[in-house]
Amino acid sequence: MYFSSNIKFLRKRRGQTQDDMAFAMGIKRSTLSGYENDVAQPGIDTLISFSNYFKVAIDTLVKVDLSKIGDEMLSQLERGYDVFLKGSNIRILATTVDAGNNENIELVNEKAKAGYATGYSDPDYIKELPAFHLPFLSMNRKYRTFQISGDSMLPIPDKSYVTGEYVLDITDIRSWQAYIIITVDDGVLFKVVENKFDEGFFRLYSLNTSYKPYILPLENIREVWRFVHYISDELPESLDNDRDVIFRTMGEIKETIKTISKKLDDRDKC
Repeated sequence: MYFSSNIKFLRKRRGQTQDDMAFAMGIKRSTLSGYENDVAQPGIDTLISFSNYFKVAIDTLVKVDLSKIGDEMLSQLERGYDVFLKGSNIRILATTVDAGNNENIELVNEKAKAGYATGYSDPDYIKELPAFHLPFLSMNRKYRTFQISGDSMLPIPDKSYVTGEYVLDITDIRSWQAYIIITVDDGVLFKVVENKFDEGFFRLYSLNTSYKPYILPLENIREVWRFVHYISDELPESLDNDRDVIFRTMGEIKETIKTISKKLDDRDKC
């Protein structure tokens, strides 16, 4: 739990003394000191007060070590980009860069997906993920690659690697496009989205029509990545089916040609 270190860090970042902040919040300086030194545990009402004061969600105050996320991400947080607080914006992003300060593409494979659902905001967890670059993607945007499982998004095959571009604001999400969504309850999802932001949810669709659409409440969302491409060593199932249809059709055409040729030969003999 990072609550004590976070409120001390945020107070100092604002250039406030304990007296300044205690006065502004209407509490005793000794009480604030107790929270900052982790000798007193806050109740829910206190957590709400600190969340409102810093405009940072309780979940962020408690679970994220704000001293490690960097100035740029802190600036995003201070401008209100915290999904736990507002629901309309995607939270700050833990990320890694290479030696030239270029954004990496981190890889979240099948084995790492379970850990990502809880470690997505932890810089120490993110830096342990394999990282790479793709020359055909913009260096000015943030991408991450996830390995999918199952057949719900066929013709994209099971175990494919799908790459997404980070979405900062949920309101930028366009209906009927594919997104990788990190959720609280269901882990990593890859679906086509119908954006019903005004009604407080997304409706998610699979490419495989045997799966029915379902509703995902906005408060269940932690990150969103816009699908840009996928990598697979398998031929998509629909292409296999199309190939079978093509081969069958070609066979039928050949048989038709043979029949026509035979009729022409028979006519010439008459």
